[in-house]
Amino acid sequence: MKSLLSVAAAGALVLAGCTGDDKVAEGGGGEKLQIAVIPKGTNHEFWKSVHAGAQAAANEFGVEIIWKGPLKEDDLEDQVKVVEDFVTRKVDGICLAPLDNTAMRMPVTSAQKSGVPVLIFDSGLNEVETVSFVATDNRAGGRKAGERIVQLLGGKGKVIMLRYAEGSASTHEREEGFLEAVKAAPGIQIISDNQYGGATTESATKASENLLARFKNPDGVLQFQGVYCPNESTTFGMLRALQDAGFAGKVKFVGFDSSEKLVDGLKSGQIDALILQNPYKMGYEAVKTMVAHIKGETVEKRIDTGAAVVDKANMEEPDMAKLIAPPKI
Repeated sequence: MKSLLSVAAAGALVLAGCTGDDKVAEGGGGEKLQIAVIPKGTNHEFWKSVHAGAQAAANEFGVEIIWKGPLKEDDLEDQVKVVEDFVTRKVDGICLAPLDNTAMRMPVTSAQKSGVPVLIFDSGLNEVETVSFVATDNRAGGRKAGERIVQLLGGKGKVIMLRYAEGSASTHEREEGFLEAVKAAPGIQIISDNQYGGATTESATKASENLLARFKNPDGVLQFQGVYCPNESTTFGMLRALQDAGFAGKVKFVGFDSSEKLVDGLKSGQIDALILQNPYKMGYEAVKTMVAHIKGETVEKRIDTGAAVVDKANMEEPDMAKLIAPPKI
């Protein structure tokens, strides 16, 4: 287990809070509550918006958040250590986006047995009772993506899906929801749904390149007409591969999440639609709900933070614009 000194020396903790006022939620000894917020990673734009929402709730309710997560979304060992460190520090609560829906069960169970309540956000955890689960209805979001692909293809065509990573509950639900929707359309054939892009843009780009090579005819024509990716890194990796191979805009493409480059792809017509979550609301509701729980209030066990289909036609609408470019830290 990393000592507190080693964590501090690494400069990995981001301490955030606000000055006390009449809304301060006090912990033991009258001190401000400390709530650890642990994302899956810290690189993707999605998590920067979650951070901003969590900070907004901390400011509003007079608590301190401590933001720390793995640098990459495949460092399960580091996320386990982060949870253990915060338990040792005796924070008042932990809000966690688990990297693996099974492997994180033991650290979460141990934390709660030690008296540190845990709230799960973004991605589910199997067979563990926690304070609440704050997340997008990911299966519904995946179904929206599938329905849009079917619509774009006029109900006929071949489709591939690039998965994200094994053990990630949120993206698995998006993948399964997508498959449910396209399988309901008799004219749609899924020719690949078992390849994984991995946690980085680089790995997703490589996996995408392999798929394009695998499903390209000798005459250079792709064998599929539609493609779906379930998160930011896989969507961008596929976009890069399509651009490099000269196929961007020539197949119907639906992705998930937002970043500046993905929005550029939407504007240019190289991406047909993005399923957008509300990461700012997710971070806000996670911290707000944890504060309420610590204060002894009854909280909802499941909070759906919503998802919407954004395309070139509606992207300038105020509600959609907020999802495209949410506040970030």
